[in-house]
Amino acid sequence: MDIKKVIDSVDKEYILSLRRELHMYPELKFELPKTLALIRRELEKLDIPYTEEYGKSSIVAFLNPECKGFSIALRADTDALPLTEKTGLPFSSQHPGIMHACGHDAHTAMLLGTAKALKSVEKELTCKVVLIFQACEEGELSGAKLLVQDGIMDMADVFVGMHIENWLEVGTVGICPGVSMAASHPLHIEFFGKSAHASLPQSGVDALAMAIETYNGIMQMKATQMNPFEQYICSVGMLSAGSTDNVIPDYAQVKISLRTYDTAVEKFIVDNIRALAESAAARRGGTIAFHEDTKALPLVNHEEVSDRVLASAEKIVGGGNIVTMPKKLSSEDFSFYAAEKPSAFLRLGTRNAEKGCTTLPHNNDFMLDEDALETGSRVFVQFVLDNMGGFEL
Repeated sequence: MDIKKVIDSVDKEYILSLRRELHMYPELKFELPKTLALIRRELEKLDIPYTEEYGKSSIVAFLNPECKGFSIALRADTDALPLTEKTGLPFSSQHPGIMHACGHDAHTAMLLGTAKALKSVEKELTCKVVLIFQACEEGELSGAKLLVQDGIMDMADVFVGMHIENWLEVGTVGICPGVSMAASHPLHIEFFGKSAHASLPQSGVDALAMAIETYNGIMQMKATQMNPFEQYICSVGMLSAGSTDNVIPDYAQVKISLRTYDTAVEKFIVDNIRALAESAAARRGGTIAFHEDTKALPLVNHEEVSDRVLASAEKIVGGGNIVTMPKKLSSEDFSFYAAEKPSAFLRLGTRNAEKGCTTLPHNNDFMLDEDALETGSRVFVQFVLDNMGGFEL
């Protein structure tokens, strides 16, 4: 096989056209009819078989599906964010209040570009390639978690993901060795009391007071009970109660963003917040409902897979353009794959000040340098061709 020829076959214009089409029609969470239609359309054009039996609103496609040897999974996420776009791009969002502000349109387009290049040499591949187009990375319920529950981990030996990165200059590729991103464990506490007229507070049970006491307890916990050297985020993002000034509220709610690298720290914080809320409610004769979920696990990059992906990336961008990334307290549900199989999560540099591509994701003026997307697909293709014979894990 002429590997250089395959790498050079990566179709930049194809990737950019798909990215712009996806960008114009962003969709949220699992409600992805246009996005899924585009992915199906392109896979069918390429004669690549696929299934929708894993997860929800996700598509899994296969190259060399009958191969019984080594198998490599490549993942892209597909959902957007509830933001009103203000980039002024000619292909700006046509869906009011929804925007691809995190680059998932680019991820999907790059994976389709990878599929197109590898399809041309499918008969020469000695491994199976699994292409995962995953829904709902941004939502409350992880799309990756559903895929794992449905058995996707049985389909591949290693998993690789890639995310655009406006911290990194275009033309660079980065990775954080080992633990690279935090777990996300959102908490939602509901407080139930009894309403009363404001002039007769003794006849009611004040749910707002329960919520405020809990909030103050959380601040005290962070100040006096947490090791200052622990890396974590515990932020109360929402406290709501009542609708007028002369009624003691019978209902309040608090929503908390909790992010940690350490499961023991996570358990300590969750247990303490639950106890604070239960105590605040019981003291006033109220009750609570405590809701929690693991939206993402700590993301751990496997050393061998990371080294091999970077070796392939170096062939594309050169050794001087490989960057060691710091740990982040943001989270990624790619972590559900990485917790089960050897995996690596790359960062693709998309920053270019001359083009105005400097804003970080999750902002309504977010833009990326599209010249990077061809590089992303090339790295994926190079990794598959370099490692299709398999390696020890």
